Amino acid sequence: MTTDRASWYVAQTHVNSEAKAAANLERQGFSIYLPRYLKRRSHARKIETVARPLFPRYVFVAIDLAAQRWRSIQSTLGVSHLVCVGDRPAQVADGVVSALRAREDDAGFIKLAARPAFSAGDKVRIVDGAFVDSLALVEDVSDHHRVAVLLNLLGRKVRVFVGAELIAAA
Repeated sequence: MTTDRASWYVAQTHVNSEAKAAANLERQGFSIYLPRYLKRRSHARKIETVARPLFPRYVFVAIDLAAQRWRSIQSTLGVSHLVCVGDRPAQVADGVVSALRAREDDAGFIKLAARPAFSAGDKVRIVDGAFVDSLALVEDVSDHHRVAVLLNLLGRKVRVFVGAELIAAA
């Protein structure tokens, strides 16, 4: 549990080991905070919602440097290292964790701001998938999840439907 003298610090975890690191740190008596959000993912023609860490490979750890043996965090299973400045842990600015917790919904997930709406004619960049880093023009926004874009492929415009989460303003 956090004490009045405990402050928040950040531990970097191994790849996809945020939950493992959090569980092992809690087992050692540290309070942790692993902010997560819900992400829509399409895989094998299925669309599902999965919990993802807001900051991949990082967890917040409350430490009372005077009372707790914080160096043990460095050798905790799932933790790569504690983020430090010199030989001392780097303290997170006051209010960061409480501001993140204030954005959580009833289920404990961070509510992200809605993606900006695109309209026909907007220039966008595809940020993931087969056409990553391609520039395109928005042709039509059918709903909040699918966008028709025009890609310039082999000298002609080709209509491609992509998920709204896969494009960003160019």
